[in-house]
Amino acid sequence: MLDAPVRGVLDRINDADAGTRLRVVVAAPGGYGKTALLSEITNTAVRVVDDAHLLDDASLRALAAEPLLVLAHRPWPRRAALAELTHGAVVVPLAPLTRDQVRELLNAGKPVADFVYAQTLGVPRFVERLGAATEVSADVLAAFRAELDWLDPDLQKFLIAAEAGAGQRLDLLSALLDKDFDEVSDIIEAARATGMLAEDGTLLPLALRAVGSLTRTERRIAVRQKLAQLQLDRGGPVLDLVRPLLDTGIGGPVFVAAAREALSSDPALAARLFKASTGGGTPSAETAASWATASAMAGDLDGALRLADQVISAPDSPHRRTAAEVAAVALAHRGQLARSTELFRWAATPYAAAFAGIGLIGTGHLFEETPPQPPTMLGGAASLMLQGVRQSVAGAETAALSTLVRASSMLEPAGGAVLLPDSPAALAALVALHCGEPNVAESVLDRAVENGTGGVLMSVRHRLLQAWLHMLRGNLAVARETLLSVRGAFEPRDWIFAVALEVGVARRNSDLATLRRTWEQACEAVLRHPVDLFSLLPLGEFAAAAARLRDQERLAPHLAQASALLRSLGNPPLWAAQVHWGLLHAAIIDENSAAAEEHAAALAACRDSSRYCLILSGAAECWLDVVAGKVDADRVEEAARSLHAVGLWWDASRLAGQAAIRTSDRQAMVRLLDCARLLQGRPVSARRASEAADVVPVAEDAGKLSDREREVAQLVLEGMTYRQVGDRLFISAKTVEHHMARMRQRLGSTSRSDLLGQLRHILG
Repeated sequence: MLDAPVRGVLDRINDADAGTRLRVVVAAPGGYGKTALLSEITNTAVRVVDDAHLLDDASLRALAAEPLLVLAHRPWPRRAALAELTHGAVVVPLAPLTRDQVRELLNAGKPVADFVYAQTLGVPRFVERLGAATEVSADVLAAFRAELDWLDPDLQKFLIAAEAGAGQRLDLLSALLDKDFDEVSDIIEAARATGMLAEDGTLLPLALRAVGSLTRTERRIAVRQKLAQLQLDRGGPVLDLVRPLLDTGIGGPVFVAAAREALSSDPALAARLFKASTGGGTPSAETAASWATASAMAGDLDGALRLADQVISAPDSPHRRTAAEVAAVALAHRGQLARSTELFRWAATPYAAAFAGIGLIGTGHLFEETPPQPPTMLGGAASLMLQGVRQSVAGAETAALSTLVRASSMLEPAGGAVLLPDSPAALAALVALHCGEPNVAESVLDRAVENGTGGVLMSVRHRLLQAWLHMLRGNLAVARETLLSVRGAFEPRDWIFAVALEVGVARRNSDLATLRRTWEQACEAVLRHPVDLFSLLPLGEFAAAAARLRDQERLAPHLAQASALLRSLGNPPLWAAQVHWGLLHAAIIDENSAAAEEHAAALAACRDSSRYCLILSGAAECWLDVVAGKVDADRVEEAARSLHAVGLWWDASRLAGQAAIRTSDRQAMVRLLDCARLLQGRPVSARRASEAADVVPVAEDAGKLSDREREVAQLVLEGMTYRQVGDRLFISAKTVEHHMARMRQRLGSTSRSDLLGQLRHILG
């Protein structure tokens, strides 16, 4: 393992004659291999001295007469007698092993060698101590005890400070050790001489773990606590010093300072630090308000509301308004928008005034006042959010969407460091969904998720709205996968969207069993979440599901509240159109032609307000004609493609498919089925081939099925009824029955169970 220069000096020592005068010095920190090098000296005429730094001055001077002398010593302590003895000597430099040398020494593979090198930085003693291991065992750490125990107290205290990350802070070390800077520098040099420090003055990773493991807990706590207090007195960051002191039972101002430092990046940690700061006692109003903020940002709304309520209840506290803002945010996520708005208005801070305005509109109250906002990112975003929501109910749809997108962009740099009742990205996505701009909704949500806008508290809402987009586009598997990725204890506002997604996916999949199973949750979700402007989308899905399950009475009061809310806002087309579109489909499912015509008329009344309303109105009239059996293929295809253009891909495909199975014109049927498949994102060519000859000749192999037969078989094997299969594939239940009969004949099945068994085998 020796390099050429060191090997050359060693050869020179071993070849020296007894009368030759030669003096060699091997100076290196502990563990660098001095003793191992001395053991390679075979010349008996050479006087070899190890650990020469431990000799007294008299012993060192006595060695001056030795003609052949090799001394090994650590670079600290510096001794005048040792310097005099080694003056003019040949110096042998020893350095840590390289990564390749570690691999060669251990005769191990690259992953093992890389791990050992990362822990030891190549110091030979520690490499041998760790060996060819891939983890640090307790025995390896215990081997450091003897080295640590004989160090003097100041050096031990320095190593504890270095383990805490303060090994290079001379100001803190000077106060901690009660030494001047020169004395502290000497202690650092002594630590370097142990071999446990890296070139940059930090502890080697293996030594770091050893110091942390072998030092008495109370001593480590005392050193860290004093360092944190010293750092706090200097106005510096204390989080890294305080974090390991969590759960030790101590508290104090340093924990409050660390919590404020952690609030923007890790609110859950901040909440734990605020709790620890009390030492188990009652927090001050200021601490409780900050703790409530941290709890809310971490998603613990129960804790946030409890703490906020304590502060609000305290008379004459200057922190009551902050606590009211926190409670208002929590209640907004709980779906209590009216109560949230009251608290925001009571708080009367600049941010609260803007959010109160949004809440007022969301609960059906128009107003003209625009409160001034501070010139900050949050202030600017809050002002734009209020402006955008106001524009959305005033008929300025394009302006509203533009304003909310700008608000979202303005808040992106803040990431999760802000506490929001709702995010501008979520509001922008809702407006985009209500006015047929799915690409804008997708873009703004993707950016919000990527930047973590609103932190943990808003992340679920953003993901659920992404899933909603997938559902509208007919990407039902992706929508369900996205929904499953955010499973958990939903807050009521998120829960109503999550349940509506399950209901919507099940309805679109013709999965009646799941629809029935989820319906009770849907009814409970609606009860827990009062109707507001920003939760109208789920009501449309629930209305269609209620019609399918013939349970409209349970939803009727909530739909009446939605209608009253929209009337109080002047029936803004942007928000009303989507509601009428959902209720139109509920009426069609319920075969209630009067109600369907009423909602179609409502859509027609606002058709001139926007392109989206015009498309919905035209599609509604076309759909009613299709249900009545009047199928104009050109008109249906135009309406379906228009729906697809505004993001309603599944509805577009559904319209074309329903028209196809209701027309008696074979050519129009094939054309509309192709249109439905194309708008659904499925290949047309395969559809044309199967429609041209909807069966495979009986003479072909018995195991061969047509593309359409495979589709039918797969859905039947999944447990769907013939009607559900027909709904999915845009064919009649009778056609599904014919497909099954032909497959049974071709496969020679003797019974339905035999047929299903053969189909399972064929389809794997």
